Amino acid sequence: MDEQSQPQLEFPLLFPLRIIGEEAEDFEEFVLEIVRRHVPDLLSENVVSRLSREQRYRSISVEFIAQNRAQVDNLCQELSQHKRIKMLL
Repeated sequence: MDEQSQPQLEFPLLFPLRIIGEEAEDFEEFVLEIVRRHVPDLLSENVVSRLSREQRYRSISVEFIAQNRAQVDNLCQELSQHKRIKMLL
């Protein structure tokens, strides 16, 4: 998506992100390590982890104050490069 077709967002803003991957003992820790590289002030109360009904997948929802589009883009790019992460919403 080029910059002209991206929606214009006003930063800073509260940004929700959901990361989904196959359930593993260390999946939440793995995801949060990546998120905290881009959002060092992430608060634990802004993290919600849920296991799917079949207990095959884990969803980790985070909300943080995004300072700019580059921060969001860099975080999403790093997360999407990992095979363990199946989907970003």
